[in-house]
Amino acid sequence: MDRKKFHGAFTALITPFTPSGIDEKAYIKLINWQIAQGIHGLVPCGTTGESPTLTAKEHGQVVGLCVRTVAQRVPVIAGAGSNSTREAINMTKHAAKAGADAVLVVTPYYNKPTSKGIYLHYKAVSESADIPIILYNIAGRTGKNIEPDLMAKLAGIKNIIGVKEASGDLEQMKKIRELCPRDFLLISGDDALTFPILSMDGVGIISVASNIVPKDVAELVNVFNKGDKAKAKAIDAKLRPLVGSLFIETNPIPVKTAASLMGLCSGEMRLPMCEMEDANLAKLKQALKAYGLIKG
Repeated sequence: MDRKKFHGAFTALITPFTPSGIDEKAYIKLINWQIAQGIHGLVPCGTTGESPTLTAKEHGQVVGLCVRTVAQRVPVIAGAGSNSTREAINMTKHAAKAGADAVLVVTPYYNKPTSKGIYLHYKAVSESADIPIILYNIAGRTGKNIEPDLMAKLAGIKNIIGVKEASGDLEQMKKIRELCPRDFLLISGDDALTFPILSMDGVGIISVASNIVPKDVAELVNVFNKGDKAKAKAIDAKLRPLVGSLFIETNPIPVKTAASLMGLCSGEMRLPMCEMEDANLAKLKQALKAYGLIKG
């Protein structure tokens, strides 16, 4: 297995909606634009894609459409996480059958399983399909952190190849680096921490911001990997105010609103995601104008 194919900047894709379902035309257009802008890979049906509000049929529809549209131009990591092990297995099997290159599986949320339960969950998913698995550690959403010792144990399962780390804890990430095999992929799950995570041998980012600025997020990783850390730091500094504006309300509300303002797709969301508060919308618009993404 070539793990290097999962290095780089991957976009956690938003899912364009119509009032009655998935806006396939807008999704295809968004995917082709992302690839043309130089993004290294795509992640359909993650949290940013509003996966909790997709039906099982829609989830399969979105993953299949993404894989077909990409047509092997870049790797596709399909979201396949659930707080139900059985459901995560079903989504993982579907992603493998659809031709995804890997799956992203979030820690079971709300249930708050023990460390043993988390291990058994991922072990069962790993045994269900012959496809690389990337763990998704985001305790702020799931209520449960994958501790470094458990991460190292999970890294011993043959098709678990890395983690999207969104704990926000750089010390924890250093410990993961120490305890896990050298080829275990440490991927940033937080746009604000991409540069420091790259600096500790992280391999890239699964990004929210790259929905609207794929070229710059990809370039940050590109120049860092070429050894030009000064230029990478400058891109990171340029991105920071924009990134901040994308998290003034719960993700993906701001980024989907931004995509709508830029004409990339409709800003339609499904409850409980809803329209931004006016004051926050004004701040988002100002950040987009300052970055040159919309006109004043």
